[in-house]
Amino acid sequence: MLEFFKSLFSKKATDGYPEALIKDLIEHAVDSTDPWIRSVSSYKKKMRPAVLRAMNYVSALVDDMPPVTLVKQDSYISDSRLRPFFISSSDMWEVLESCMTSSGFLRGKEGNAPWIYALLTMQKIEKSVLGVEVVGVIVLRDVPQHSVGFESHRLLDPAQREEETRSKLKIRAFDHLLRLAHRRITLVKSERGKLERHREILQSKLNLLTRGAWGFWDATVDKDSGIGDLEVSVAKIEAALSGLDGNDKVLDSYLDVVIDVLGRPDENIWMNKETLIIDRTGVLHSEPNDVTQNVGLDVVCDSNDMSLVALPVAISGEAMQSLIGDRVIENLH
Repeated sequence: MLEFFKSLFSKKATDGYPEALIKDLIEHAVDSTDPWIRSVSSYKKKMRPAVLRAMNYVSALVDDMPPVTLVKQDSYISDSRLRPFFISSSDMWEVLESCMTSSGFLRGKEGNAPWIYALLTMQKIEKSVLGVEVVGVIVLRDVPQHSVGFESHRLLDPAQREEETRSKLKIRAFDHLLRLAHRRITLVKSERGKLERHREILQSKLNLLTRGAWGFWDATVDKDSGIGDLEVSVAKIEAALSGLDGNDKVLDSYLDVVIDVLGRPDENIWMNKETLIIDRTGVLHSEPNDVTQNVGLDVVCDSNDMSLVALPVAISGEAMQSLIGDRVIENLH
């Protein structure tokens, strides 16, 4: 299955896609959201335009990511783009080794590749701190400042060739759209379930009142008023359920959710560019000065208010293997 998707997303949008592969991708989308969608008449025909749009969009999104940043033994010192993301050179390599180890890539047959291509992702964390500020010859202490740091580093889709990593990232982006669609369907199901349970409770009470079974009710409550209130409440719930589509259209509504997410991929996953002005301690500045640098960030965002800083990298396999070798020697002593 992975090889199928890699071959599909390795094509450019202008090349066209084999019809059989498009149909397989539609089935993958259904399996990943709600398999009962297959009960909807002509679901394949209805989904096809949205699936094609999503495929073309995620392909372009990944193709437009910046070129890889080379990560070699001395890169932390020589490349200012890497320094903001790590505390030190040793921290950088420890983080990369941990990420690579957790991915299992180094244990595979490609573990000795000269270069390891991947997407480095991180969470950007901003917080308020008290720091030192120099104004002329005066040193001010406990000055409120904002600092930025990066944590939760991950290396996504490592491979020995850049094009393979990018193909995997296209698959990941498409599947992320499907996860967003699945989440929306789950929320609709949850809301429907709550409304249906509430309706059942109120309907039971209404039935009791209608039959005159007052045993569990306060005898001082006006019967007609109680029935009227309950009828109004039940009507409101029925209207809310109707807004979620009737029972005979539930699966159609789930299909509509998938089509909506895949048909508007740019509103559900996108890249933002940010520029930070920071000093070596990570403190944010409003204007550049002698101790700051401009740091450009590419940020992956989605409609669920999630965001990650993303940086395509090519890590020296020699440097990584050397680091692992040193770790083994240290563990032996």
